[in-house]
Amino acid sequence: MKILKKFDSHFIHLINTRIKNKYLDRIMIRVTDLGGAVFTTIFATALIVFGSKQVKFMGLEAIVALSFGQIFVQSLKKLFSRERPYKILEHLHTFGIDLRDYSFPSGHTTASFSLATTIALNMPKFTILVFFMAIIIGMSRIYLGVHYPTDVAAGIILGITASVTVHMHFLPFVGRIGSIIGIN
Repeated sequence: MKILKKFDSHFIHLINTRIKNKYLDRIMIRVTDLGGAVFTTIFATALIVFGSKQVKFMGLEAIVALSFGQIFVQSLKKLFSRERPYKILEHLHTFGIDLRDYSFPSGHTTASFSLATTIALNMPKFTILVFFMAIIIGMSRIYLGVHYPTDVAAGIILGITASVTVHMHFLPFVGRIGSIIGIN
């Protein structure tokens, strides 16, 4: 635990303080919202509403994977009750963000990697783009001082695991939902 705390402290100060600049400030405060519940849900829903049959199914798969991942995120947040870094570490740039929930794991990172993994599994030609965006979203959470690096690492693992699990084991369930709502 001591090594992880040292790692977290070192890298959050590096990302939040040492590379901080006015350009990244503007970018990161906007990019971070792409991993939020509102954007990821609207994006997946838009795939269902406006996509071809294959894209509609992928959107539905994404909704199931996002839901699956967020159940674990919220459970782990309650279990570990880890305070946000800006509430503990001094000299962090907080950008006026004040969140009421806990830090571990990062829900934005989980959602962005869940969405990226679902897209990559269904449309491999977009893999580099979607994972690049997911990495930037995860980094934004550290840059903004709302998550430790280990929170983001856990979010990456959870997001990928949720999507791979849904893709490998729950596609028949997703298909039944699709039939009910008229996708198949």
